[in-house]
Amino acid sequence: MSKLSTRILLVEDDEDDYILTCDYLQQMPSHHFTIDWVDNPVEALALLKANTHDICLLDYQLGGLNGLAVLKQTSADGCTVPIIMLTGQTDTELDNSALDAGAVDYLVKSELNSARFNRAIRYALARKDIENERVERIKAEAKSRSKDKFLAHLSHELRTPLTSILGYTELLLSDHANNAIQPELTTILDNGKHLLGLLNNVLDLSKIAAGKFELNNTTVSFESFIVDVYTLMSMSAQDKGINLNLIAKTKLPIEITADPLRLRQVLINIIHNAIKFTNHGSVDLHIWLEDNANKPCLCFSISDTGVGIPDSLLATIFKPFEQVQDIVSRNEEGAGLGLSICSELLKHMGGNISVESTLGVGSKFVVSIDPGNISGVEQKTLSFKRSDYKSSTETLSKLSGKVLIVDDIDDIRRLIGYVCRSFGLEVSYANNGQQAISKIVSASESCAPYDLVLMDIHMPVLDGKRAISQLRNMHINTPILAITAATMKGVQRELHDLGFNDVVPKPIDKYELHQKIMQQLIKSPLDSTVQHKNNTKKNIKNNERILLIEDDVDAAEITALLLQSLDKAVTIAHSATAANNILITDKHWQYILVDMNLPDANGLILSSSLKQQVPNANITIVSGNQVSKESIAQSGADKALLKPINLALLQQLFDQQ
Repeated sequence: MSKLSTRILLVEDDEDDYILTCDYLQQMPSHHFTIDWVDNPVEALALLKANTHDICLLDYQLGGLNGLAVLKQTSADGCTVPIIMLTGQTDTELDNSALDAGAVDYLVKSELNSARFNRAIRYALARKDIENERVERIKAEAKSRSKDKFLAHLSHELRTPLTSILGYTELLLSDHANNAIQPELTTILDNGKHLLGLLNNVLDLSKIAAGKFELNNTTVSFESFIVDVYTLMSMSAQDKGINLNLIAKTKLPIEITADPLRLRQVLINIIHNAIKFTNHGSVDLHIWLEDNANKPCLCFSISDTGVGIPDSLLATIFKPFEQVQDIVSRNEEGAGLGLSICSELLKHMGGNISVESTLGVGSKFVVSIDPGNISGVEQKTLSFKRSDYKSSTETLSKLSGKVLIVDDIDDIRRLIGYVCRSFGLEVSYANNGQQAISKIVSASESCAPYDLVLMDIHMPVLDGKRAISQLRNMHINTPILAITAATMKGVQRELHDLGFNDVVPKPIDKYELHQKIMQQLIKSPLDSTVQHKNNTKKNIKNNERILLIEDDVDAAEITALLLQSLDKAVTIAHSATAANNILITDKHWQYILVDMNLPDANGLILSSSLKQQVPNANITIVSGNQVSKESIAQSGADKALLKPINLALLQQLFDQQ
């Protein structure tokens, strides 16, 4: 039987006692001791502070400093090494003092050759093991908390800019004027969604591992669901020059009960992999219904004529961070989470996934799910037809307001004016900053102020920078946009600091100009708030007033624009303080959207306060991280939306009311 290796620190200033103690230790069965000897408290404290020994045998008498003083100092230094105090005489009071100071035991040196010494060593080692386990458990718990906190923060920080990326791209795609660049915009949208998918994969795996994952089952129109998946993936197949074939092998239910988001995630992931690893031939998606122990089972098979996977490696592809591309080549990139998450999702959906493959011939993945109770659901032969892309909005909305355009170049001035008039705006002109100041002041004095000013930076007589400085010193708060070809980050910051509300880069992009003008026309001069007016001349009902509490300016603006496209009247508050200030004088809100992570409040805590102030309002938490149903209920909120926010999510929010 091998002996356990134990490292001991022996603190003893008498060499004879050191030799005797070593002899007694070497005589102990079942242990092999490595002994480090020091004869003074200074070296002892340095070694104990390092926490590299299993046990310390500490002599009470150490010259000018006794063992009790060493014990007290080790506690202050964070030492976790079990210490046994050794002394030359029996002293009950000293024994108790040593234990109070942190020693695990107290021995008289005459007992070193007795059974008590053996028990003391075993007890100290057991205590060391327990302490090590406790420390490791604390570290693991702290690491888990840190990971959860990091993932929550990462989720929020990434979803917030994704809200702007996806939201603005959807708005761009809705403008027929952008038809010429629709492929490029679609690429931006698709890659933004891909980035969102990668983020979701990491978070999903974390939630599954922590046992915090839950499905949101609902009734799904199966035919339209499959058509959407097929349409999306057909475009990827066409780009690759291969066919994606969809075949229904049996009659299928027109409705199933499932989590459509998760089922879509599984199918898209597997079909995407099949397309990615198939350079010639086709990818086939077969769907059928079968009985499994008298229980219906909805099955999908995705087969390809791609590179295939060796038999010896098939079992590993459902493990986290195991990539199919690592098995067959090094040319593709990915996180290696997709198939692992698919496998876990399907377990939660009452199904499973299997794979068979021949290297160089192709692969076949078979997925099954529980479709829910379909005993009373009609089953028929479904005819799947590809759908076309449909934009969420039709055209640029018409704007209303008076705009002053300030530019010394007549062609540029007239061009911008023409574009602004096409938006529905009333346009006036000025040739330089001095003329602009005169017109702005005159309009204000006649009680017909301009709603917006577009001002060039480089002009004779008085340039844009000096003009806005004078206007702001005169306490004129009219929104003013800088028009400039210099759009470097530092320049934009400088212009904002001077008082410009935003910057329009040259050459002028019609949609961007419309977007920036709309953002300013819907703003109120109230500090920290933005009041969205009825610029589109639509009939906004009294029960459609929304208070949006969001600290990120970009996320607030795009959410407000999306809400406005749904004919909602919106007020933005960029903090909890700003929101509470608004509620002092105005409590007539039917909807309140609250960001989870505000600079001065937690969204859940704030929701509880808001519910007390506006009990009839529908309060929705907007978060970059999944919010549990229990947290929502405790906060008084009605529901939660997961960023990034899009038009469909908002429409669904209002449709459910």
